[in-house]
Amino acid sequence: QVQLVESGGGLVQAGGSLRLSCAASGSIISINAMGWYRQAPGKQRELVAAISSGGATNYGNSVKGRFTISRDNAKNTVYLQMNSLKPEDTAVYICNAHIYSGSYVSDYWGQGTQVTVSS
Repeated sequence: QVQLVESGGGLVQAGGSLRLSCAASGSIISINAMGWYRQAPGKQRELVAAISSGGATNYGNSVKGRFTISRDNAKNTVYLQMNSLKPEDTAVYICNAHIYSGSYVSDYWGQGTQVTVSS
């Protein structure tokens, strides 16, 4: 079994910063891409940022220049540093990872962590 556990969400004022963490645990042989998605009430889930096993990154247009994704492969953990936060960044942030645990690569999701940005 594989689990993704997020931490670091909370309430912050506009212009502030937060750092999210997501640790993968369980029967893991290797982790390919890891990423963060978000979902606001009434909106579709959208990609925030993703990072490959080699460190290549990809960002959603709305967060480019403000958010930074990174990972620690030794700890099976992905981070999201969020700076210059805006009220429109308010959402549940959900970790995602493509994990090889034996026979094939599967898509895993965390439970989500709430980020609320007040104006």
